[in-house]
Amino acid sequence: MVKLRLKRCGKKQRQWVVYRIVAIDARCRREGRALRKVGFYDPLKNQTYLNVPAILYFLERGAQPTGTVHDISKKAGVFMELCLNQQIKFN
Repeated sequence: MVKLRLKRCGKKQRQWVVYRIVAIDARCRREGRALRKVGFYDPLKNQTYLNVPAILYFLERGAQPTGTVHDISKKAGVFMELCLNQQIKFN
C-alpha cells in the first residue's frame, strides 16, 4: 500500500525542521526511500508547495494520506479537484 506522508529534512535535534511530502510504501520507515516527492511543508514559515497533479495521480490509485498530509491537502483544495476529476470521468 502506498501512503502520502511527511519525510523529515533538515538538521537533527534542531528547531529548523522542514518536511517533504512523499509517496512511499507503507512498510518503509519515515526516512526511507520514497517513490516520488510530491510536495514541501515548512511549519515554521507556514509555507507549502504541492505538486497537485502528482498527488491526484496517487490518490486516484488508492494511496492513503496520513492525517497531517490530509489536512495540508484539504487546505490547498486538492480533494475538491479529486471530486471534480471523478465526476468528469463518470459523466
